[in-house]
Amino acid sequence: MKFLSIMVLALLSRAGFAAQQIAVEALFGNKAMLMIDGVRHTLAVGQSTPDGVRLVDVNPHRAILEVDGKQQSYQPGSAVSLSFSRREQVEETVYADKMGMFKTFGSINGQPVHFLVDTGATLIAMSASQAKKLGIQYRLRGAPAGASTASGYVRGYMVKLKSVTLGKIKRSNVDAMVIDGNHPGPILLGMSFLDKLKVEKSGDALTIRQRVNSK
Repeated sequence: MKFLSIMVLALLSRAGFAAQQIAVEALFGNKAMLMIDGVRHTLAVGQSTPDGVRLVDVNPHRAILEVDGKQQSYQPGSAVSLSFSRREQVEETVYADKMGMFKTFGSINGQPVHFLVDTGATLIAMSASQAKKLGIQYRLRGAPAGASTASGYVRGYMVKLKSVTLGKIKRSNVDAMVIDGNHPGPILLGMSFLDKLKVEKSGDALTIRQRVNSK
């Protein structure tokens, strides 16, 4: 394997952000090793760092990086100063199934779950059996509550979820309701998760966007 060390440093800054530093450390095969703010990233061609720095192409003599939509070739010993903006938002797209339901996968408190995205639901809602599988101590730590649903009045418990994720979108300390019994089926991903996100429906696609650093 051919390993070529490269001394390429770029100072990256933008109003509102601390100064950033990116270094292309090495090239090998179809990959490049980058150092950004002291964190090492190894990218294959076509991959990007969370900051949006993408490796477009690489050979033993140079790497082409795309930063803030602009591409530039980096060769051994070269250096460049530029400004680049951090990604301001992340997004996920959920597609409707044959029944028109927007079902997808995510996680609650780090554990995988099956969601039904429901903008008509006030809260994240799950059954007692689902809560037990997730280890949520709703009877001990939750507050008794009730809610009106399409099926009538139901009893349950209000709880606080440490984390809820949908792909790259993550929120912390999210309100949820645990409903006595085995309903609903999939966990309803309601407005207690979606309220600070931008949700757009176009045909059978539901796009959900979150501003970076939004909790």
